Amino acid sequence: MNLKLHNLGLTLVLSLFIALPTVSWLTPAHAEQVKAKEGWYNKLVDIEFVKQNVDIPPKKDVMLIDSRPAARQYDPGHIPGALSIPDSKFDQMAGSLPQDKSTLLIFYCGGVECMLSHNSAFKAEKLGYTNIRVYADGSPDWAAKGTGQAVSAAYIKKLQDEKANFMLIDARPKRTFDKGAIPGAVNISDSEFDKHVDKLPADKAASLIYYCGGLECVLSVKSAEKARKLGYTDVKTYVEGYPEWAKLYGEAVVPTVASGAGETAKAAASIEAGKEKGSISVASFERIMKENPDSLLLVDVRDAKEFKAGTVKGAINISIGDLEKKISILPKDKPIVFLCGTGARSGEAYDTAKLLRSELQVYFIDAEMKFNADGTFSIKERGK
Repeated sequence: MNLKLHNLGLTLVLSLFIALPTVSWLTPAHAEQVKAKEGWYNKLVDIEFVKQNVDIPPKKDVMLIDSRPAARQYDPGHIPGALSIPDSKFDQMAGSLPQDKSTLLIFYCGGVECMLSHNSAFKAEKLGYTNIRVYADGSPDWAAKGTGQAVSAAYIKKLQDEKANFMLIDARPKRTFDKGAIPGAVNISDSEFDKHVDKLPADKAASLIYYCGGLECVLSVKSAEKARKLGYTDVKTYVEGYPEWAKLYGEAVVPTVASGAGETAKAAASIEAGKEKGSISVASFERIMKENPDSLLLVDVRDAKEFKAGTVKGAINISIGDLEKKISILPKDKPIVFLCGTGARSGEAYDTAKLLRSELQVYFIDAEMKFNADGTFSIKERGK
């Protein structure tokens, strides 16, 4: 009788064990802290995995998806770079998912009690996606341990319409800000952050929202971090920045400033000036890079981390923050072209170089650029 009861008990235990969902975690230690729940997706990741795979500028072949309702939860605070696809609207918005079914998709929502990210992960799997993960700890964990939260354009517009008390800060250079900015924004260029700390509110609990030139621009993220280090406790970013705002709510009308003929005369005869003073036209740059790339000195003024991930073949790296200290190393007998991802930092580099060493033959690329690890690149004029 005792043997039968023992066997029955063992059978019940094994049945319960088999019935539990099989869940794989990036770190075994995490599995001990959070128990898998019924209905969870079976491939889970923690905050460290998210930090390694999600960044500004966004990493290739990775999409982070916020499965929470947009207006009430995503808009006022989400992981920077996350795309809003509410689980309730997954079928209608499935077209926003990448065409490549091997792309890493990371879903998250409102924490371990929230099933929305798991539901969406299963839906994506049914569509044929093969590299899916769920960040089960989600937004509460990121708010506590992450690198800051972002807001949406709709949220900023709502604050403006409600005349809420917040400070919107444009971290782009003044020359870029003057061409068009979100209404009500204050311009504090990231490179001059320390010089204009007095523009920030005295109340360290004040709401600050930083933005710059879009997902390829890191200036807002850098400035937001500087503000946090000063003790500000409510600092967020709008990482899609002015390019998205202009599409949604209209671009500011700014008069075009033509380039002076003298700037072109100083450089190689094949260089054609762009619309913005000091810029080189996209067509001219592409032609020279194809026919005679060695005739130019290319200076990538992005951060070292961005430069290491990919740049134009032959370019050297002098970040915008280091340019003033290293301006003396630039040659005056060769045309110099500053480049970045959006034209913001490269334009500021041009201004700095002309101010400190007016004899230099300097230009900058006022366009959107994407860089590959093999030295190749793509370039297009903004708005096209």
